[in-house]
Amino acid sequence: MNNGPRRFRKILIANRGEIACRIIWTCKEMGIGTVAVHSDVDRDSLHVRFADESACIGPAPSAQSYLNIPAIISAAEIFNVDAIHPGYGFLAESAYFAEICEACNIKFIGPRSEVIRLMGEKVEARRAMQAAGVPILPGSPEAVQSEADAIKLAREIGLPVIVKASAGGGGRGMRVVRSENELGHALETASTEAAAAFKNGAVYLEKFVEHPRHIEIQVVADENGECVYLGERECSIQRRHQKLLEEAPSPVMTPELRQKMGETAVAACKSIGYSSAGTVEFLLDEENRFYFMEMNTRIQVEHPVTEMVTLTDIVRNQIRTAEGEPLGFTQDDVIIVGHAIECRINAENPVTFAPSPGTITTFNLPGGPGVRVDTYVYPDYHVPPFYDSLIAKVIVHARTRELAIARMRRALDAMVIEGIQTTIPLHLKIMDDPNFQAGNFSTRFMEEFLAKNGRKNLTASAALTGGSA
Repeated sequence: MNNGPRRFRKILIANRGEIACRIIWTCKEMGIGTVAVHSDVDRDSLHVRFADESACIGPAPSAQSYLNIPAIISAAEIFNVDAIHPGYGFLAESAYFAEICEACNIKFIGPRSEVIRLMGEKVEARRAMQAAGVPILPGSPEAVQSEADAIKLAREIGLPVIVKASAGGGGRGMRVVRSENELGHALETASTEAAAAFKNGAVYLEKFVEHPRHIEIQVVADENGECVYLGERECSIQRRHQKLLEEAPSPVMTPELRQKMGETAVAACKSIGYSSAGTVEFLLDEENRFYFMEMNTRIQVEHPVTEMVTLTDIVRNQIRTAEGEPLGFTQDDVIIVGHAIECRINAENPVTFAPSPGTITTFNLPGGPGVRVDTYVYPDYHVPPFYDSLIAKVIVHARTRELAIARMRRALDAMVIEGIQTTIPLHLKIMDDPNFQAGNFSTRFMEEFLAKNGRKNLTASAALTGGSA
């Protein structure tokens, strides 16, 4: 239980890029002051320009700036803020950072630190979800201690299996294993990768589903225990476990399945005392059986598609619930209208996916009915090589999925980015793919898409769009 509503006068945004801008827009609508923090190479970024106040917290490397907790807390105290919004990535799912905020009497806009820690440790999260009655895939009840233990477990649950980092996500520390003689190498490489990425080399085993869909349920919960789900997002279009585009609702979702998955996600959140916005991620197999995968205790990159089809502001919900306010609506008030698609526009070569930092010489944004663009760049902006390559998100909303695909194609055609390479040509090619148009795909889509189209065809497609490629 909370101690009653509190009102935020000023919020520090411990992030950069488009999500920092996104949070600023909602704060402005709510009459809340904002403080942007930035590295020295980000001083010309839009989030710095549009915040009310700003502070440089270090040099370009993330470890010395956006992951520099003492510098961020010092800025928060200097500017006398009431709360910190972590966005996504960086410190958004750091239980330690949330604890530091709590100790400094600064509200962390997100769930409590102990909830972040529980859901961030994947073995413990699986155990908690199983206790709450949430379906989970067969797997190891704890971190794997040896190759012999892994072989024994793999025989019990059946190959193929997947090795996963216990403390991680985003595809790092993951290896699919199809034969016993691959297990030893997979355990070693996954553990090494996990240790480098998350400072924790613990890994566990889980049954591997061959052709699943990646479906996630958006939840919002207040500090009084009320929780609702805002429908689902289809996130199966991904490369190496990194999402490329998302949509809502899923092409395969039925009202009955949505209700079952949504109520399962809500029950899971209530069982751990969750508050704020969050996402419960599931694998959906070809028989429409779903299994818990993980929970993201933060706002997601793809949250705009949910906002478009439910007419909600998820950032506003995060802030209001952090202030101690009740949700103010019930499950019966949630209505899904039309269809939304989001394309992540990355500063990358659309064929090789190599990063493409540099100066943007031309930047033209699309417009028209049902088009939204979340970005932090502009003409003459220099995209630095130090951070994630996402530079913009194009989101469209329409009455039907067919019209949403046509609208996205039109929006991407009108989006001109010159001076660097982007993934716009790749997204245009996906829009034209018959399997994507039919909604007939799984998480294997990009693997099959790239094999079918080939480097030569994608290179030709990229050439047609000139500088946008």
